[in-house]
Amino acid sequence: MTDTNARDFVRAHIAASQLPARDDAHDAELKAKIKAKLQETNAVLVAHYYTDPVLQELAEETGGCVSDSLEMARFGRDHSAQTLVVAGVKFMGETAKILTPNKTVLMPDLEATCSLDIGCPADEFAAFCDQYPDRKVVVYANTSAAVKARADWVVTSSCAVEIVNHLTEQGEKLIWAPDKHLGSYIQSNSDADMILWDGACIVHDEFKAKGILDLKKVYPEAAVLVHPESPASVVELADAVGSTSQLIAAAQNLPHKQMIVATDQGIFYKMQQSAPSKELIIAPTAGTSATCRSCANCPWMAMNTLEAVLEVLETRSNEVVVDEQLAKRAMQPLDRMLDFTAAMKR
Repeated sequence: MTDTNARDFVRAHIAASQLPARDDAHDAELKAKIKAKLQETNAVLVAHYYTDPVLQELAEETGGCVSDSLEMARFGRDHSAQTLVVAGVKFMGETAKILTPNKTVLMPDLEATCSLDIGCPADEFAAFCDQYPDRKVVVYANTSAAVKARADWVVTSSCAVEIVNHLTEQGEKLIWAPDKHLGSYIQSNSDADMILWDGACIVHDEFKAKGILDLKKVYPEAAVLVHPESPASVVELADAVGSTSQLIAAAQNLPHKQMIVATDQGIFYKMQQSAPSKELIIAPTAGTSATCRSCANCPWMAMNTLEAVLEVLETRSNEVVVDEQLAKRAMQPLDRMLDFTAAMKR
């Protein structure tokens, strides 16, 4: 690609990646109603980094939480509110319920799920694990409660390498599920003997090394920030690889003035807060011939809206329910992760 073509590509990419304009007056009206309802019902809003920025802003304004899935779960467990409104995807609501069984957990839309969760059915995964009875089972947080219940350990992308290294030092052989790219990344940063489940995130799987290299022609001094759910060819180009919270920290701490970011564009809200002087550029997905040059938004995260949050608070609908016995089994590998990460911080 020539420099002229590269600049044309970048202009088209940036135009395609612009988020739609919002109706500020309508948003303000909805937010005021939600704030009143949160207070009235002793509820708190927890939102993932990938949700709509207006929801992240609302969570902050009302004393809630904007974070990755691990911190969302911790926050909900430790907060005094008796109702948690989880703006995210289904496995996050399930995890919140498992950790806080005596609280009411509501979600804006119970149909908001995750391609990693969908791609790892509990019965098929259990049969897969049964083929390797001598291996410990380590699963990513982006899985159903039933898959977690089959696991020995649950991890997030912020602690996966450390936990796998810990298990490897103990001589354990592992089954990893569901994200094959994150599994490959962990293998490359450890001596782990891992059998990988064949799953992928529909957002991160679409980032392309060629698109990032084309952007680098126009922004040669930009740092490349990559989530490890991305393909290895993309990870190889990164100046920083990490979880959502780790990428936000990288944007703040790296000296570069421009950041090419290969993860869901929802992260820009908190990333720009942490690094207000930095220019953030979303990495391209799907290649230059695709109709969507920047599809870096999870369609299920987009199902979380102000309207949906208000509705569940008014109707108490969309309550997350997890079978009690299943929740107890899933709690064991979650507890191992929480204990391990707490020890990491000491």
